[in-house]
Amino acid sequence: MPDTNSPSTPDTSEEHLGTVHENLEGWIPSTATEPEIRAALEKAFDYRGDVTITLKDGRVIEGYVFDRKAKGASLSDCVVRLMPKDETGKLSVPYSDIAALAFTGRDTAAGKSFAAWVKKYNEKKAAGETNIGIESESLD
Repeated sequence: MPDTNSPSTPDTSEEHLGTVHENLEGWIPSTATEPEIRAALEKAFDYRGDVTITLKDGRVIEGYVFDRKAKGASLSDCVVRLMPKDETGKLSVPYSDIAALAFTGRDTAAGKSFAAWVKKYNEKKAAGETNIGIESESLD
């Protein structure tokens, strides 16, 4: 059974460009301490998929984290801003209200790094393909 307490890092033996990105899809970080909450929400901000936040009052919100105010002295001074998947508008949730966090949505940019594009381009070029453009793949 996979360890849900730490994200996995993809094999990057062939990737030489850019930085290594953690594979957070499916990760359920620990939110037992203030540093864990802060670190998990920072990763949620960088994640390119939906997360599921469970609030201390039992409410569950699934959506995309698009902003955060993380520099507050206490968790109640920090907020995460997200676009809920099943609601219109935007929500601001104080860090202090969060009981659990899970990276539940598909990472829409997984495998879509510049290095992956360069590798695919070089493979097409080596195979003799012509008219190889720089168009990116659809994120769908």
